[in-house]
Amino acid sequence: MKTIQSLISSIQPLNRAHMNYAVKHIDSLAKPPGSLGRLETLAVQLFGMPGISDLQDLQKEIVVMCADHGVFDEGVAITPKNVTAIQARNMQKGLTGVCVLAKNSNTSVLPVDIGIDCDPIDGLMSLKVARGCGNIAQGPAMSYQQAAQLILASAQLVQQRVGQGISVFGVGELGIANTTPASAIVSVLTGCDPHEVVGIGANLPQARVKHKENIVRQAIVVNQPDPNDGIDVLAKVGGFDLVGMTGVILGAAACGVPVILDGFLSYASALAACQIAPAAREYCIPSHFSAEKGAKRALQHLNLTPYLYLDLRLGEGSGAAIAMSVVGAACAMYCDMGLQENSGFSLRRSLSQ
Repeated sequence: MKTIQSLISSIQPLNRAHMNYAVKHIDSLAKPPGSLGRLETLAVQLFGMPGISDLQDLQKEIVVMCADHGVFDEGVAITPKNVTAIQARNMQKGLTGVCVLAKNSNTSVLPVDIGIDCDPIDGLMSLKVARGCGNIAQGPAMSYQQAAQLILASAQLVQQRVGQGISVFGVGELGIANTTPASAIVSVLTGCDPHEVVGIGANLPQARVKHKENIVRQAIVVNQPDPNDGIDVLAKVGGFDLVGMTGVILGAAACGVPVILDGFLSYASALAACQIAPAAREYCIPSHFSAEKGAKRALQHLNLTPYLYLDLRLGEGSGAAIAMSVVGAACAMYCDMGLQENSGFSLRRSLSQ
């Protein structure tokens, strides 16, 4: 995966023969057909992924891309900018929301410095190219070449982690003010006005949301991103963390393994990833319906239905961490549930009685 094109070319369609086999196996379990609903369709989707040989004891990991944003200077967030670095250190200690939720589902968390505005943090994996991206209200977040290189670097990180035994990935992010570029990406790639997607992010007062909306609109006007080029959109109105998540999504798809999306930020990255490589969509599993304003519009465009509705808007990959338990449940059903023929249960006999 040395070029974007080779990365795209590595993404295979799901194996329909395997999926048909999985349907027959699930229908033979000791239950009425279809009675476990979306757990069944999820298990079939997973079984069709070429990077997964079976569904037993899959190792799970959430990759959290951490970066700062120049657009913070436009007053679009109330949380201090240095909280990105503070929370990255807390993530190393296992103290943040995603860490405790991931531990609950036996999932590891891998924080990555992909552009925090601070000196290197001891022990923190780094893909950093700069201390924060450009201010999208004044110019591009980064160059096209930087965006492409970071996508490839993030995809290669996934490839390395697959080599070390990870089979299910989640995506998360950490970056103060990052709902502003995410809103710009969603607006551009869905063709909707910023008013439809700009929300409060991390508790921005409602009175300041209009200003944030205007900054998103300004960023789009200033940079003129091409909606037919996902990399161009990421480079012009995105950010390092959003590019990194896009790379994780594409990398997981190229390795034939699933990627659990988190909330609004990951939807933006998924939109970009699927614009770059439409085949990546089959590997995306939406965890939850984000409480952020633009969530519905983004998910409609992706044609994905989340598994959880919990009014979450923390970010970090927290929703993906909870959804890992749903993935585990689907796999447990497939691998451990008894068969009708061995359990004394027969739907046909039950109906005749």
